[in-house]
Amino acid sequence: MMAVVIATPGGPEVLQLQEVEDPELKDNEVLIKVEATSLNRADILQRKSMYPPPPGSSPYLGLECSGTIEAVGKQVSRWRVGDKVCALLSGGGYAEKVAVPAGQVLLAPPGVSLQDAASFPEVSCTVWSTVFMMSRLSAGETFLVHGGSSGIGTFAIQMAKYWGAKVFVTAGSKEKLAFCKNLGADVCINYKTEDFVARVKEETGGKGVDVILDIIGAEYFRRNLDSLSFDGRLFVIGTMGGAVTEIDLRVVLSKRLTIQAAGLRNSSPENKAAIVREVENNVWPAIVAGKVKPVVYKYFPLSEAAEAHLLMESSKHIGKILLLP
Repeated sequence: MMAVVIATPGGPEVLQLQEVEDPELKDNEVLIKVEATSLNRADILQRKSMYPPPPGSSPYLGLECSGTIEAVGKQVSRWRVGDKVCALLSGGGYAEKVAVPAGQVLLAPPGVSLQDAASFPEVSCTVWSTVFMMSRLSAGETFLVHGGSSGIGTFAIQMAKYWGAKVFVTAGSKEKLAFCKNLGADVCINYKTEDFVARVKEETGGKGVDVILDIIGAEYFRRNLDSLSFDGRLFVIGTMGGAVTEIDLRVVLSKRLTIQAAGLRNSSPENKAAIVREVENNVWPAIVAGKVKPVVYKYFPLSEAAEAHLLMESSKHIGKILLLP
């Protein structure tokens, strides 16, 4: 099969399409002929040798895909050859075929093209597990997502609105904020020209928001704590703005704050399977009902993975970027 290989750690130009061995299918896995895969920030870190794949995982990039099942392992009972699916991966999506544990596979949602279904597994599993399973966002609460125009952000806006929350977002341009508004965001804040803490306080009567989903990390940490309400919950899933910061525990204690962080990729297969089933039960109905839609900015052929990475690093895109074998 053909796959994108990292020739040596470095910039986008190190990504090369090469012929490689087909994946070996384990008894608990299915083999998917890839229709599309989606870019994630983790791919850029792995390309730079800053985020290695978990032991035993595919060495190739790609944390999600969609496609058609070509083969099933001996222990697999739910899936059949020919099923149209999408899947959460530990790696290997930038290829013509990928093997994945059967528990990390989802039926491609009706009403969504098989290509665009590749935009859902990573964002839906990340947002559902962090914002809903662990931070317990509920109807009537307030929710702030940083990077509202990102793949995570555009999905989180739609899902939080579907769940009945009031949604705040930050983004860096009028175009991105307008897009977030059209997706359903209630309060749109330009982080380049506005103080998001002051705006959150203004919009909530000084109370703050109940839940924050953050991809920035250290740069926003103290301001996030200031933006939370009593019993507020902060979930950190990225460190684009640094990884080391100081914390004033008096703020955490006085407001009874909860601070959590997680990385989905290194979770156990059992944990990923549990999240996937939760997503199937709680997120897929929203997609089937048309309440949550794919947001795809651009499609690239697999041979142009370097160009796709350049676009992601420019942060000019809104939503997801897909690669097509």
